[in-house]
Amino acid sequence: MTAETPLTLPDGRPVPLLTGEERPMLESWLAFHRATLELKCAGLDDTQVRTASAKPSSLTLLGLVQHLAEVERNWFQRVAAGLDVPPLYGEGNGYALEPERGLDEALEVWRREIARGDEVCAGRSLDDVGRIADGFMAGLEVSLRWVYVHMIEEYARHNGHADIVRERIDGVTGA
Repeated sequence: MTAETPLTLPDGRPVPLLTGEERPMLESWLAFHRATLELKCAGLDDTQVRTASAKPSSLTLLGLVQHLAEVERNWFQRVAAGLDVPPLYGEGNGYALEPERGLDEALEVWRREIARGDEVCAGRSLDDVGRIADGFMAGLEVSLRWVYVHMIEEYARHNGHADIVRERIDGVTGA
């Protein structure tokens, strides 16, 4: 497999690169995890994506999509690119649900944040440094490479959560 002839899984997700340069490999793993999150939400209605995993948790697929839109914005735009952009969903972390905001809107916002992050990082080197904007690590510098690795980890962890939530909703497992 090469970057010119990517493989896809039967469910349509891209297979991450198995060999090659570092940046395309990192980007391919991130694309795989993004596609996995979207797959976990596929075929569900707004009521289902609002179904919590298990008490006492209030974690939902809709909340995960919103949270990962916030994460995309924070790490690629605020940290890596140094842009002063406000949070998407207020001061929270994106998990809070609003009755008027459904899955289609949340996915649209999430995709827009992915596209914007890709755009602002396209010309940057993996060695370029950004500064963490807030939280207990505020002010620390991180490379774009670190941001990519962190984002892959963030999606992998939350896709595990999404597996559990999806199984609770309709019994679908795997992927």
